[in-house]
Amino acid sequence: MSARLATLSNGLRIVTEHMPGVASASIGIWLAAGGRHERPEQNGIAHFLEHMAFKGTARRSAFRIAEEIEDVGGYINAYTSREMTAYYARVLGADVPLALDVVSDIVLNPVFDPREIETERHVILQEIGQALDTPDDIVFDWLQEAAYPDQPIGRTILGPAAQVSGFGREDLTHFVGTHYGPGQMILAAAGDVDHDALVRSAETIFGHLPSLTPPPAEPARWIGGERRELKPLEQVHFTLGFEAPSVRDASFHTAQVYATALGGGMSSRLFQKVREERGLCYSIYAQAGAYDDTGMITLYAGTSGGEVADLAHLTIDEMRRAADDMDEAEVARARAQLKAGLLMGLESPSARAERIARHVAIWGEVQDVAISVAEIEAVSRADTRAFAESVAAGSAMALALYGPAETAPPRDALRERLAA
Repeated sequence: MSARLATLSNGLRIVTEHMPGVASASIGIWLAAGGRHERPEQNGIAHFLEHMAFKGTARRSAFRIAEEIEDVGGYINAYTSREMTAYYARVLGADVPLALDVVSDIVLNPVFDPREIETERHVILQEIGQALDTPDDIVFDWLQEAAYPDQPIGRTILGPAAQVSGFGREDLTHFVGTHYGPGQMILAAAGDVDHDALVRSAETIFGHLPSLTPPPAEPARWIGGERRELKPLEQVHFTLGFEAPSVRDASFHTAQVYATALGGGMSSRLFQKVREERGLCYSIYAQAGAYDDTGMITLYAGTSGGEVADLAHLTIDEMRRAADDMDEAEVARARAQLKAGLLMGLESPSARAERIARHVAIWGEVQDVAISVAEIEAVSRADTRAFAESVAAGSAMALALYGPAETAPPRDALRERLAA
């Protein structure tokens, strides 16, 4: 299987990957119009737009959008991230033309009916309220804000309730007119798809769109900080963040191997030491995330207020120890986990469409899976330990806590302990 890429004269890119023996297809439009593309007063509007896309077009009511896809047994959805907004559907191969027609319609022709805006505003405010009532969800927004304060990439995707309450039709149409140009769109499809037929359809649907030159996203600046929200919950939700390589960086896979070995599964250091040996928590893990120009190693655990200090200290000690004695077996296990996760994920047309869209957005082309696997396998123990040393020596750290966290050590104390 290999991806094929075409570009229309107005800049819209079409990328496909045919999967022999697969009866279904995933098709969608990925837009470089996420949270980090918002101005401060627009925070939350990219997500608001994602919701409004399903509330009716010039040709379809909200019910008809869902009905047409579900009439053929498919599904349609969308998401907003800090760097992208995606609208996608999964259908049988024969229904790809229908899916393309529906997805393109909701992206290009939303009507933004004022009554529907008010209805969906209420839905989003409920979503914000639900997030605030979900500690192991909202604490990551606070960690992001602590790591990148006063920056678009540090702001919540949902936006503050007070601001969402004020968005109107003009705000939505202005954001679309600024960021929803063909050069910011990637039409991606994987599974039972015909590349040439999709390109012809894309030319008909999108070829007339004028090019746009949106303002560039503000570069990310890792700063680090602390946010501590005290509340009488059952547990303290404890998160740490450390600057990591961007998705374009040569050490991107090293960061992934390090995070996986540290806290990526039941055999990881943190799980074994903090949960299995000491019983300080039920859930603990580490992961590596990456953006276009920055990244973050994130650690999470939930524990009682009386044990949060012990958990924090033990976590820092394990991070420091990883720089000294992480062995080959740990690194090999982490590489195997990452490799298997990549390859097993690509058995799904949806995951494969997501992958090829992201690759085109990042590099302008799709990297062969074999190259991705080889880059993971090339990460050595020496690479991983050197990366662990750089994390331990780094002066910046982000800390976010939610719950009965009165006894949790402050960020500066943890930073000194890590660097000792």
